Amino acid sequence: MPKYVIERDLPGAGKLSANDLRGISQKSCVVLEDMGPKIQWLHSYVTDDKVFCVYIAPNEDLIRKHAELGGFPVNAISEVRTIIDPTTAE
Repeated sequence: MPKYVIERDLPGAGKLSANDLRGISQKSCVVLEDMGPKIQWLHSYVTDDKVFCVYIAPNEDLIRKHAELGGFPVNAISEVRTIIDPTTAE
């Protein structure tokens, strides 16, 4: 199943409280539960003004549907082609 990185512009994201982040996470999980098992949220990276989310899904359309149902911005979706890390150098 393809893996995607979703870029979301969210000004002030890095200043969101733990409670705010919990609410966003809960909303996402509720939408995902309603959508079924074909789409999975793995994790997200929160920076000052953006959130980068990593999802597994059969296609971009399902990711866009999740964003629409949850009210989440989507500025870019990129399919992960491969993963490298320090062990790649060995």
